[in-house]
Amino acid sequence: MDLKQLIALTSAAVIAAAGVAGCSKNGGNSESNPDSIAEDATAATTRSHKLPAEGEKVDTYPDYPISYPEIEEKDTGDRYEAEDAKLTDGLRVDGTKEEPATNEDGEVVEEETAEDEETTTQPATEKVDPLSKFSGKGYVTGFKPDGSSYVTFEVNAPSNQHYDLSFSIASQRLVNCRVAVNGVEASTFKTMDDGEFTLITLYGVFLTKGKSEIELRPEDGNICLDYLRVVNNTSLSKISYDAGEELTNENAGDSAKQLMSFLTDNYGKYVLTGQYASSPDNEEIELIYRTTGKYPAIRFSAMHNSGNSFDDTFMDIDACADWYRNGGIVGLMWYWESPDAKKPSVYAEETDFKLSDAVTDQNIATMSQEEIRELYAKKKISEQCYGLILDIDNMAGQLLTLKKKGIPVLWRPLHEGYGDWFWWGASGTDAYKWLWQLMYTRMTEYFELDNLIWIWNGQSDTTLVDQATFDIASIDIYMKPDKDFGSRYEQFLAMQNMVGKNKLIALSECSSVPDIDASFRDNAVWSFFGLWYGKYLRNDKGELSEEFTTKDALIRAYNSDGALTLDEYIKLRGGEPLSTGTTSASTTASTTTTASADTTETTAADTDTDTSETEQDGGNNQENTETTAAE
Repeated sequence: MDLKQLIALTSAAVIAAAGVAGCSKNGGNSESNPDSIAEDATAATTRSHKLPAEGEKVDTYPDYPISYPEIEEKDTGDRYEAEDAKLTDGLRVDGTKEEPATNEDGEVVEEETAEDEETTTQPATEKVDPLSKFSGKGYVTGFKPDGSSYVTFEVNAPSNQHYDLSFSIASQRLVNCRVAVNGVEASTFKTMDDGEFTLITLYGVFLTKGKSEIELRPEDGNICLDYLRVVNNTSLSKISYDAGEELTNENAGDSAKQLMSFLTDNYGKYVLTGQYASSPDNEEIELIYRTTGKYPAIRFSAMHNSGNSFDDTFMDIDACADWYRNGGIVGLMWYWESPDAKKPSVYAEETDFKLSDAVTDQNIATMSQEEIRELYAKKKISEQCYGLILDIDNMAGQLLTLKKKGIPVLWRPLHEGYGDWFWWGASGTDAYKWLWQLMYTRMTEYFELDNLIWIWNGQSDTTLVDQATFDIASIDIYMKPDKDFGSRYEQFLAMQNMVGKNKLIALSECSSVPDIDASFRDNAVWSFFGLWYGKYLRNDKGELSEEFTTKDALIRAYNSDGALTLDEYIKLRGGEPLSTGTTSASTTASTTTTASADTTETTAADTDTDTSETEQDGGNNQENTETTAAE
């Protein structure tokens, strides 16, 4: 690092905005509960964070082979009419085609119509009522707005395999619908609101051979349900694990290259386990160990840039170094409180800071702070822009500490950039992409941080940044406590379709550990997962909470042959082979558990409209616009 960089780094530590309070992430997403440590934000405090002493008694468990029913791919395409399904009380069949009247000889009798001189003939260009374009004898309607009405289809799957479930639905308003398979919630989606029958498709739902019950329940409004179409899925087989190992930073250091090489070599073979630590004391990680007998391979934590939270960041750097010395992988995100002296916050609604006011055409990414300060003094850049530079330089200083120790970092800044939840996403996608490029260039070129593996977590194709500026694409998924997490294959597939097959796909935050068996069954083997802390793991007493993840699910995930824990990661890095890492199929039948996320914060891809399709059925010319219900 040259003299200009050293001056810039020193200045950043001194000029950093003061008086910024720590924030917590809630409302179904992440949560932060930083400890108040030292008053001097510039004083680095060292603390030892070692793994438990040898001999500590902890329950251990056997390895769980990857197990799921043997899959037999068969072409199929069956249609199940809603009027023939099981209907709850109050539902009715509308649009029924009545048999024409006949005489004694069976001849059709034409009905006579009364003539009215004031009645005019309807023009030939009249728009046909879209609800007349149904299949079969009619469609089911009359759903109550309280979600108590539902239709149950009994389908007969020809084999164990993944199927696409398409519901033909018409609605005058957006209605939330839930789908359950054999009593287990499988997915949620919203209808269209144009009043026309539309095929809404759930891709890749796993069904076992034989009969299954598929339930559709509108939650908050009436719909017209025509039929369910069940077709064998072909999209999941297109998922690829041939991601490239070359880092986007052409000057990346050896430690980062080695870690990236390991990740790509084992992509699709294993899911690396990860846990977020709320403090340098690693309470969550120790709880994982006491519960499962295993440590996660990756220790994740959040970096802060202000107030008491900034004090924690200094201490967490030491905890990261300790974790790395004990053989683990370090993952960091930036919980970036806005550079607003009066109202700093990560949340857009809690701060007056506007990223759009900081955007500039000036090429400031590789300038020294002295040069940038001069631009600010001449009012060529805004105060907001100058504040961003100070924060970025401050954070670069912390990351430089890890670089000097030779520690590679899975680096995830500007997380969940889609929407107006955080200030870095609230000013629109152009501003978000500008900030990402500024940070990437300044950290990699000016500060020469060659130990970072960049993770893009924008979660939408609208926030997709330059492919040459990130190495891994990830998504954050939070589910309701009573919902099975499954494999989240729909988000995996949507993300790979978005960024291409050359990038690793990871589950950077989650409310529960993924089902490892389902991940291999559904061909959605995440590179790694990171379970968030707080209520997603512990209760108020610091004990294991089973609200989101049961103890059995946690034990099974950490002891699965398809998951890599700390001890196994160390063995593989040392060249020692593991017992297995390949799929072990079982012929034991199981119920279906696959789904998409049900909250907008966890959306990977908005509902897309595919090409229209015209079907000939029962004499009706049925025009259906097919819609993908992938979130």
